[in-house]
Amino acid sequence: MTEDENINPEESLNPDQINHQDLEGGEDTSAAETAEDSGETITRISGMYKEWFLDYASYVILERAVPAIEDGFKPVQRRIMHSMKDLDDGRYNKVANIVGHTMQYHPHGDASIADAMVQIGQKDLLIDTQGNWGNILTGDRAAASRYIEARLSKFALDVVYNPKITDWQASYDGRRKEPINLPVMFPMLLAQGGEGIAVGLSTKILPHNFIELIDASVKHLEGKRFTIYPDFPTAGMVDVTDYNDGLRGGKIRSRARILQHDKNTLVIREIPFTTTTTSLIDSILKANDKGKIKIKKIEDNTASEVEILIHIPSGISPDKTIDALYAFTNCETSISPLGCVIEDNKPLFVGVSEMLRRSTDRTVQLLKSELEIQLGEFENQWHYASLERIFIENRIYRDIEEVDTWEGVIKAIDDGLKPHTAHLKRAVTEEDIVRLTEIRIKRISKFDIDKAQQKIEALEDQIAQVKHHLANLIEYAIAYFKRLKKDYGEGKERKAEIKVFDDIEATKVVIRNTKLYVNREEGFIGTSLRRDEYVTDCSDIDDIIVFTQEGIMMVTKVDSKTFIGKGILHVAVFKKKDKRTIYNMIYKDGTKGATYLKRFAVTSVTRDREYNLTTGTKGSKVLYFTANPNGEAEVVTVLLRQSGSIKKLKWDVDFADQLIKGRASKGNIVTKYAVKRVELKEKGLSTLKPRRIWFDDTVQRLNLDERGELLGEFTSQDRLLIINQKGVVKTVIPEITLRFDEDMIVLEKWEPKKPISAIYWEGEKELFYVKRFLIENPDKEEFIITDHPKSYLERVFTEYRPQAEIVFVKERGKDRKENLVLDVEAFIAVKGSSAMGNQLTKDKVLEINALPPLPYEAPAPKPTEELDVVDEETVSSDDTVATKEVSEEKQANNTSKDEEEPPVGNDGQASLF
Repeated sequence: MTEDENINPEESLNPDQINHQDLEGGEDTSAAETAEDSGETITRISGMYKEWFLDYASYVILERAVPAIEDGFKPVQRRIMHSMKDLDDGRYNKVANIVGHTMQYHPHGDASIADAMVQIGQKDLLIDTQGNWGNILTGDRAAASRYIEARLSKFALDVVYNPKITDWQASYDGRRKEPINLPVMFPMLLAQGGEGIAVGLSTKILPHNFIELIDASVKHLEGKRFTIYPDFPTAGMVDVTDYNDGLRGGKIRSRARILQHDKNTLVIREIPFTTTTTSLIDSILKANDKGKIKIKKIEDNTASEVEILIHIPSGISPDKTIDALYAFTNCETSISPLGCVIEDNKPLFVGVSEMLRRSTDRTVQLLKSELEIQLGEFENQWHYASLERIFIENRIYRDIEEVDTWEGVIKAIDDGLKPHTAHLKRAVTEEDIVRLTEIRIKRISKFDIDKAQQKIEALEDQIAQVKHHLANLIEYAIAYFKRLKKDYGEGKERKAEIKVFDDIEATKVVIRNTKLYVNREEGFIGTSLRRDEYVTDCSDIDDIIVFTQEGIMMVTKVDSKTFIGKGILHVAVFKKKDKRTIYNMIYKDGTKGATYLKRFAVTSVTRDREYNLTTGTKGSKVLYFTANPNGEAEVVTVLLRQSGSIKKLKWDVDFADQLIKGRASKGNIVTKYAVKRVELKEKGLSTLKPRRIWFDDTVQRLNLDERGELLGEFTSQDRLLIINQKGVVKTVIPEITLRFDEDMIVLEKWEPKKPISAIYWEGEKELFYVKRFLIENPDKEEFIITDHPKSYLERVFTEYRPQAEIVFVKERGKDRKENLVLDVEAFIAVKGSSAMGNQLTKDKVLEINALPPLPYEAPAPKPTEELDVVDEETVSSDDTVATKEVSEEKQANNTSKDEEEPPVGNDGQASLF
């Protein structure tokens, strides 16, 4: 069935396909058949489905589950509102009393009425509540109906009721009258939302923002386009990209607002729609139990506002944990709307935009009916006031003094009025004359002609005003909606922030749920070796790469205990197709062979297969090994054993001079003599091509997929510069999982030697100051404005030679001071970030504008050689590594060190043998 199709429950089944029966006798005698063999009687019940099932389905759809498009209420809600109006005297009523009164109109139990009333009250729009009405944030239930009270809100009294334009019907027992639909002059259904499940039919209309609905109604009346999106009382963030106007097939994504409280604590301030703090915490605990996230404990401090503190272990990335919370818990929910309402006793599938148009058009018609009734009332008042004046001013009451009969009295007054009624808008009726005879003598004696005339003139003004409104009905309706916004819009601003969410890949954010250990001497790795050396956290589905002292490499699935081989050098989680992790190795070929050096990457292997990284000669041994996650190339010192006439016993080898080849390559010769040990002399920089990183402003995330703005090319030493509106300056390593504050104003590649310039308002001295500084500690956040509560950052510049235009306030009696062009470099020297800076001016400043910076010639960067990964099968020749000359004095000093040092094998660090 399509979304635009109207469903008539009475036509859902084809009567021609159903066997009819007579239900009056309680059984289908015409369809009864007797089985000859068994003697059993078979009664066909298809007719029951035709009559009873359709009746039941129609009843549930029309009378219980689906709201009407006219007023946005389900029957139980409409009857609650009508009962509250019956009981309204301005004071609070016990909810139990209201529920009992509603049962006069609603033929169901009190529990369903009380539940429906609590749901209306929690939406804080139509009912003014008192007592414990529950908490939509925590899911706590309301107190019993005998303990809580309610009355109609001013908004409800304003827009929901008007008995003069209400159509009535008899209640279910015929004793009372109830409204068919309430004359609601507001898109109530969209403001409150609605959800219900009927027989073969359901509806899910999401709540929308009060102010935005009014603005959309005004735009519709003005003939403009509009778009409305859901808003939720639980706040949070919402992605409405696929909302589809609330029709079937659409969906929205709602997220909790998760902030980083400190390095080991996250705080949830807002929760997704359809969740509570209780259900949210339960989902987080379940994800933790399954090992998908890693948390220490959760504290729920929710009261009037949400506050859930999530404590995470040291070493766990807060940004990655936030992504994991969205991926594996109810911190992100997906909601599928379905716009279905009742119109003319039939279900109608319609989008929220069309709902608003129909509601707005109905409001216009209700306003018109209200004005027409007011016009009739004012004209009747004017008519009677005019008759009363004629009657008293012309003393027509004296004409009836001598009349004996009632008919004579009526005729005498009628004859007396005729000469004076030409200006009246309608003829004088007998009812009008009877009303004149009821005027008391006291009122006649105190009759004031001037006051009577003023009253008539006031009524004429009111009549003219109502006619003007009727003639300009659209403008009147627009003014009506604007009045509602002015009177009731305070505090009803949008709560749920509309954002576009980034797609989170669960495999990239799953938290390591177990610990990996290694016994290097015996050659075991696994998660059960808790008495041995801890390596890293890992997940149950990770692969582990292992290197041994004999030059053997293996990739295996993580397990409780796995034998690799004695003398394990390096253990780590293996990443497939990882071309940035480069392994630097020096090994001896056999017991008497030469020493070789090689650099290689491991991109793909066969699991549980042993790979020999040496030439395979028996007795081969690794002398030096490092794993470098970003292709770093260090400088090492090779020391030889004193043997024979060898003069050069020590020299340096730079791994940056070596090509990155396949793991099967033999490598280059370092020396043919016996090596005593290899020492790390200097840590190196990455020799890989820098990564190009982009920033997608839509989702506020970094990426490598060329989405958004290119921030630059980054090596392992490069950082991002971040400055926010609060005056916080920091640099960070550009990780893809980073999250950014919404008040961020600067995001760019950090150049340590490029000064940062700032103009800020100093709250205590009430003057603008200028400062220019370098970041001294890259790992520390710094505030570049004073901590006075009125201090704020006006402008920040990251150019080498920035300029700003200062526009001054024109003072009374003086000519406006000419604008000042400020050369920031010439105005102030580079100082520390904690310095206050120089005072800009004592004159009053109107605004400060950024100008194009002055020219600056940056020094040409030194050329760097990019080394590419050679194909896995490439094998190098046995080229000898060039050695560096050392002085005779250094050789003499080095020859004194002949003690052996044991091998060390830490992840990512040099291993000395």
